[in-house]
This record gives sequence, C-alpha cells and structure tokens, in this order.
Amino acid sequence: MSLEEATVLRNKVKTKAATTKTITSDFVQYKHLDFLSNDIESSGKLAFKAPNKVKWEYISPFAYSILFKDDKLFIDDGGNKSNMDLGSNKVFKQLSQLIAASISGDMFIAEEFNMEYFKENDGYLVHFSPKDAQFSEFIKAFHITFSQQGEVMEVKMIEPSDDYTHIIFSNRIENQSIPDAVFAQ
Repeated sequence: MSLEEATVLRNKVKTKAATTKTITSDFVQYKHLDFLSNDIESSGKLAFKAPNKVKWEYISPFAYSILFKDDKLFIDDGGNKSNMDLGSNKVFKQLSQLIAASISGDMFIAEEFNMEYFKENDGYLVHFSPKDAQFSEFIKAFHITFSQQGEVMEVKMIEPSDDYTHIIFSNRIENQSIPDAVFAQ
C-alpha cells in the first residue's frame, strides 16, 4: 500500500476502535505446530469490553476459557481454575494489552512496532513486528486482516519458531450490552 493508503487505513481503524465499546464474535482458531501434519482446530466465542476486558471461551473440541481483566489472567480449564497477576510481569502485561488492541484493531503504535501494509482481496493486511527485543522472544509478529470498514477479521500471531495461531472471526456484533457476568471469574 502507498503511504497515503496506509494513513487512511490507520485513521479508519482508529476511528472504529474509538467508537467500539463492546464486541462479541464467534471464532475459529487454527494452531499450527511444525511437527504436526494437521493444524489443531478449535472454536468458540469472544467477548470484548473496552478498555481491556477480553474473554476467549473455547467450546469445541473442549471447554476452556481465558479471561483478561484488571491486569490479571484467569483460566478455567473445565472447572479447574487458576489466575496470574499480569501487572507484575512486563511481557505478560504487554501481551494482554496487545490482545485487547488487536481485537479492537488499534495497534498502530510506531514506537512499539514496525509495520508493513498490504491490500488483500476485499480488505487490508498489516504485519506488526515488535521492536522490543524481550517481547520478540515470545511473539515474532502479528498479522491482522481488516475489512474495508476497519474491523478486525483475522489475527495471526507468529512465534519465533514460526509456529502460529490463526484466528478467524465471524458473526461480529458491536456496541451491544454485555452482562458483567460474562467477565466474572
């Protein structure tokens, strides 16, 4: 994309993110591991409430949920619950903020990422590479696909080993009330 087209996309996405208070969506996730012949497929539901509440609820092939809330990570693995304080760990706190930002699409932070912009089918693809060496030990890059309207359609998180997690969103609903119970741990 040209510099001008990239600027238009950034502004569109930032406007969309600023006006989006909640998102619910279905998702299909593909986990690619080099040593497996097939990707691991799972599906579930996502709930996002600005500024930083995110719940990933996996439904198939097993019940599992991950909740980012108040600088904490809560995990419910079929009733076996655990949590972690993200505020005390810089990298995990960055990851939590990045996950919320990637869902809303507002990741255009020049101090933190090198960015490359591409036109793709009916949307846009942006490659985000972290500048922070410590963070790069966990995440090599984020590839985010945006719709023409600036909504996040897909997120691909690539690890330093080139294994990756590819998430495709569908049935996206914005700015409808989400009960607090959804984000209860």
